[in-house]
Amino acid sequence: MGYKVAIVGATGNVGREMLNVLAERKFPISELYALASRRSIGTEVSFGDSVIKCRDLENFDFAGVDFCLMSAGSTVSKEWSPRIGAQGAIVIDNSSCWRYDQDVPLIVPEVNSHAIRGFTKKNIIANPNCSTAQLVVALKPLHDAATITRVVVSTYQSVSGAGKDAMDELWQQTKGKYVPGQELEPRKFPKQIAFNCIPHIDVFMEDGYTKEEWKMLAETKKILDPKIKLTATCVRVPVFVGHSEAVNIEFAKPITPEEARDILRASPGIMVIDKREPGGYITPVEAAGEYATFVSRIREDATVENGLTMWIVSDNLLKGAALNAVQIAETIVNQRLLPQKAA
Repeated sequence: MGYKVAIVGATGNVGREMLNVLAERKFPISELYALASRRSIGTEVSFGDSVIKCRDLENFDFAGVDFCLMSAGSTVSKEWSPRIGAQGAIVIDNSSCWRYDQDVPLIVPEVNSHAIRGFTKKNIIANPNCSTAQLVVALKPLHDAATITRVVVSTYQSVSGAGKDAMDELWQQTKGKYVPGQELEPRKFPKQIAFNCIPHIDVFMEDGYTKEEWKMLAETKKILDPKIKLTATCVRVPVFVGHSEAVNIEFAKPITPEEARDILRASPGIMVIDKREPGGYITPVEAAGEYATFVSRIREDATVENGLTMWIVSDNLLKGAALNAVQIAETIVNQRLLPQKAA
């Protein structure tokens, strides 16, 4: 028994991770299709112990496909997701294209799986922004316990969030600093990323915030609670994989660091690593390749009433993208929202 699954954008960072996660979690698959642009036809991608050749998205027939995991960017998703959904496949889209559509549920399974049934309006489900996904996983159980009123978050986002070209640029610039005559001008980023921090992700908006910062605000409200106030500063840092966030949270009710620690330890998708000693916390290097959202440095914020501060780290290619998409598909299967097909 299994499902027919297509991966659009299978040759990209997230597409490859989707294939890995499907294999690792033993998602029930009867047929798997790796799809990409015409220039990638025949490119081989790994799925468990097997290798699959990519097909052309333009000429693929989605009739009979149950799930389409889309990771090819907003432009491709805007054109193709409605067409694929109209043929009966449930599209789980990793781009920002559909996140703010009222008829498209924006889902993090640990947080709002109850909202997943709304996919029937367009047969599209949106994955949140990678920095939002890990944030709301940690906020949800605390919000349930003490009601969050305001969040101030500063992100430290890895270059993999900007794609393979961004990872290559960091690598080349890093090498260039040690090889005289090989210094390279920035192309993917507005300034040098190696040995640097860039407080600019996505485009600037009229109010001075970047769109990445706005995404965190809008998505947190849609996924968790529209009453929560949130302000963000999003920074790109010279890390290959793994987003980190320093988060200050204000609550309507008192909550101690000890209570928060116990609540988070008992919550799905979270690992608390919080020893008040050198190395008693998680960094992006350790989070890379892991499914969990890690929380460290939980402490009182004495500058406000009922405040806590914490450090949240996760693999942005996994919980921030591929893992969350697969978990959405698993939720649909577990809730029996799509009839299981014979293999």
